[in-house]
Amino acid sequence: MKKKLILASALSLSLALAACNGNDDKENGGTDATEGLETNIVTIATGGASGPYNIIGTTLADQYVKEFDVNSRTQTTGASVENINLLEQGKAEMAFVMSDALSQAVNGEVSFKEPIKNVSQIATLYPNVVQIITKEGSGIKTIEDLKGKRIAVGDQNSGVEINARVLLNGHGITYEDVKVDYLGYAEAADGLKAGTIDAAFLTSGLPNASVMELAETTGIQLVSVNADKVAEIAKEHPYFISYDIAVDTYKNEEAITTAAVPNALVVRTDMSEDDVYDLTKKFFESIPTLQNSHQAANDITLDAAQESVVAPIHPGAQRYYDEQKK
Repeated sequence: MKKKLILASALSLSLALAACNGNDDKENGGTDATEGLETNIVTIATGGASGPYNIIGTTLADQYVKEFDVNSRTQTTGASVENINLLEQGKAEMAFVMSDALSQAVNGEVSFKEPIKNVSQIATLYPNVVQIITKEGSGIKTIEDLKGKRIAVGDQNSGVEINARVLLNGHGITYEDVKVDYLGYAEAADGLKAGTIDAAFLTSGLPNASVMELAETTGIQLVSVNADKVAEIAKEHPYFISYDIAVDTYKNEEAITTAAVPNALVVRTDMSEDDVYDLTKKFFESIPTLQNSHQAANDITLDAAQESVVAPIHPGAQRYYDEQKK
């Protein structure tokens, strides 16, 4: 009996000390261990393996694993259109997409036969810059010079391909006027290097790893898009903006004017408000880490995240934004 009393007293003392330590942690700014999410899986649909979507998405997935102890990973895809379809099919929880593809999805246009319901926006991200690349000496200096050329326009139905088509059409060029190859970033860079294509659209945050690698081994030239023409195209496609690729981004000696489309971080609409609130909160807390993974993330800010929103904001993300205003 005496031994039982001693053991019981010791156990009570241990529990009391643990409770005190927990209170001390809270008083000192500490927090209890994360309770976790309702979902056990957070698959993030991204894009090509060498693109900013995949690099930033992989870093974000790592943050979710550490914070919530969930199975979070990225899925390499053909990007925007495929990503939105994966959300609709319940095969991914989050995705990086371009605003043009997202606009078409919510309106049931172009690549989408009917409006997509199971997609909500968390944030507007950094601008995706239309980088039209050719070899030095090709004679291709402006987008108008692409007529009659063999060009890579991104994976079929990707965000890259969607804006390539719109920009070409806005300059009076259809796919019948060019020879089209559906190639992702790395394949397009290889095609330029081998001389099997004349030019390539690589739309992404700056810099694009495939273009950087190509610039190191092959003389390249950036193709310009006139700012006035971009403004004209934006009357029908308001997600387009004019953008200057800065000097020395890819060893270019002068700034090159082109077009850009904002990116968006989206989630399935059917995810719980609490889960999306937690995912949104951790996303913004992780921005310094995301910036270390790729400089395109330098343009992600809390204020800009709420601008140029294309799809409905998920209630969980909205709750986070409302809290920041208090």
